[in-house]
Amino acid sequence: MTRYRGGGVGARERMHMIGVCTASLGSLGLMRFFGVPWSWSLAATLGVYIGSGGWRFLRIIFKTALRDLFGLSVLIRVKYELRKHQRTKNTIPKIFHDVVCRHPDKVALIYEASDEKWTFRQLDEYSNAVANFFYQQGFRLGDVIAIFMESRPEFVGLWLGMAKVGIEAALINFNLRLDSLVYCVTTSGAKAVIFGGELAAAISEVNGMLGKNMVKFCSGDFNPDSVPVETKYLDPLLSTALKSPPDQIAAKGLDGNIMGVGQCLIHGLTVVIRKKFSASRFWDDCTKYKCTIIQYIGEICRYLLNQPVREAEAQHHVRLAVGNGLRPTIWEDFTRRFRIKQIGEFYGATECNCSIANLDGKVGACGFNSRILPNVYPIRLVKVNEDTMELIRDSSGLCIPCCPGEPGLLVGRINQQDPLRRFDGYVNESATNKKIACNVFQKGDRAYLSGDVLVMDELGYMYFKDRSGDTFRWRGENVSTTEVEGILSHILSQTDVAVYGVEVPGVEGKAGMAAIADPKAKLSPNALYQELQKVLPPYARPIFLRLLPQVDTTGTFKIQKTRLQREGFDPHQTSDRLYFLDLKLGKYVPLDECLFERIRARKVAL
Repeated sequence: MTRYRGGGVGARERMHMIGVCTASLGSLGLMRFFGVPWSWSLAATLGVYIGSGGWRFLRIIFKTALRDLFGLSVLIRVKYELRKHQRTKNTIPKIFHDVVCRHPDKVALIYEASDEKWTFRQLDEYSNAVANFFYQQGFRLGDVIAIFMESRPEFVGLWLGMAKVGIEAALINFNLRLDSLVYCVTTSGAKAVIFGGELAAAISEVNGMLGKNMVKFCSGDFNPDSVPVETKYLDPLLSTALKSPPDQIAAKGLDGNIMGVGQCLIHGLTVVIRKKFSASRFWDDCTKYKCTIIQYIGEICRYLLNQPVREAEAQHHVRLAVGNGLRPTIWEDFTRRFRIKQIGEFYGATECNCSIANLDGKVGACGFNSRILPNVYPIRLVKVNEDTMELIRDSSGLCIPCCPGEPGLLVGRINQQDPLRRFDGYVNESATNKKIACNVFQKGDRAYLSGDVLVMDELGYMYFKDRSGDTFRWRGENVSTTEVEGILSHILSQTDVAVYGVEVPGVEGKAGMAAIADPKAKLSPNALYQELQKVLPPYARPIFLRLLPQVDTTGTFKIQKTRLQREGFDPHQTSDRLYFLDLKLGKYVPLDECLFERIRARKVAL
């Protein structure tokens, strides 16, 4: 339901504040000219400032000063630590070595599937064996090896060991198959691939497409009959490798995985690893292993809310949930039901230079930027064309900042000398260039384009709105798929919902369509419509419904829409139940082949 307002508001706000300050200073000078005491002059000046609208800025200072000071202290501490590590040329492997020396026998990783526990000493020795083995095999600084396996301790040991000798690990999503798998492995420039035995069939399917020079190693369950002939069994090879630190220490370390497992490597925390996420076992695991912090992604929190109440919910010791993707519509339900004291929602990515975080528990916010000192952390929301998502510029060629309440593209000024603001790009140069814009804050600068639309309120809190491509235009309005999905899911008791725009012949824009998981065929489209009329404006109500057994999700629990968008509302493309919102009748009606053809022929009003 996002509305993108026109330009000029930011300029008016700035001009108003300049006028207020000018009037205030003018009154101060005038009163001093007539010999009025300083105390009276200052009081009168403050009165003019407040009466002219300055109270708004004073209110912002009053409400955000402590938050901003805390945020500034965090930023300073992070910068100090980074500078210290830069001066001493520290890398993640070196930091991990210090952790191992402090408590070698403390448990580093717990593998839930087998209750297996790895101490820091064991993880260090395993990663040393990885480093020594692959260096002995001829892999050197800058070489890439792809890792394709499900979550388990060896996964951590492999990329940590590679980093010790400067080999880069390309972490491949274990849900990928066929062309997608081949593309990711080959695009990474990997010279070898390490795959888990559980994924042998997936590798065998694409063996001929990976190239004859691709070296293959299998870790875990090894069956010679189910893997490509030239595959080497990695586990016995590592068991005979040297477990002492490698002679060749890399000058650079790791960039990703720091949010989760990275806390184990850097700060010595114990991390519990599960093979796959299980909503039904989640709180049992938290209780069993006495977890105090959990990490969530995508729709995990909604899946947990959708589970029946169980005893373990009241027995866990979790005090903080950190991650991204917690929808505002379920935020308070989640914290209340599971007694989570703090939510650490954040926005960011491995390559991102404009990461933000919710430090004070503001419901729905993924972070903030100071309204008092906005330049301390140079990120902005800037205006974009509502149809093309291209940057809108002013008469001088610079980007136009958004005012509070205006959705905009999040950007961060690039400074390659600052670890927090640098942007190293991707393997693909073209993809890198698309993420960089020039003359954004000022002439001659460069900024990273996040590709995501956020909105900032008056106090500087930022809220995620849309990812590029997740907004469509209907009836002259921009519809946010993220917002509509959240509302629909909330109405339907946290049911999986995918919202997207579909083209209708002869009609401008895209009509909204919602795919809803309804495995037991119990959903009443018209009961749903009665609820939608209460909470959604007419332009945001889905024109088409698709009720299906389940909605596809990605490996990170994000709703997958590609196939749904391709098939649209064509009954020839699916056997799922389809419905059309008949505005004359004021209800959803079954969409059969006859009605489909009438819509295509523009004989039905939308």
